[in-house]
Amino acid sequence: MATQTQVSVEEYLRTSFDGADCEFVDGEIVERNVGGNRHSTTQGRLIEFFYDLRKSHPLFARPELRFKLTEGQFRVADVAVFEGEAPVAEVPSTPPLIVIEIVSRDDRYTEIVQKLDEYRRWGVQHVWLVDPYLGKIYSYGSSGLREVSEFFLSQFDLRLALDDIV
Repeated sequence: MATQTQVSVEEYLRTSFDGADCEFVDGEIVERNVGGNRHSTTQGRLIEFFYDLRKSHPLFARPELRFKLTEGQFRVADVAVFEGEAPVAEVPSTPPLIVIEIVSRDDRYTEIVQKLDEYRRWGVQHVWLVDPYLGKIYSYGSSGLREVSEFFLSQFDLRLALDDIV
């Protein structure tokens, strides 16, 4: 049975990682799957969508941003969208309005759902999942993961359809 080496939060925060930024959960560094071309294209489209809205809506998108969910838990969102003002903290500890995770080929379902649930419990109002390989989008809430035909932000009357993303 393999064992993981425990590291401190301070050590995690000052470590540079080769490739994708790693996450930190309860003293362990957790590697993230690096997305391929479909993942990257999807992430780019989401960033472009929210970037174009900045002039008319107070929404600020950030790719690959590290968050502090608790004292011992740091996650990296594929896309995070803040409402009101852009984040100023290097590692925000306040939930954004939206977190969007994009499925990579090597992602495991149980790990994705666990991460989505952590974001929801942390206070993220809109937790979304995009699977560019299956061409599907999902919303995650208290009743779990459910497939949707579009993402909707009622407070801004904004709709983001599958065709706009994948």
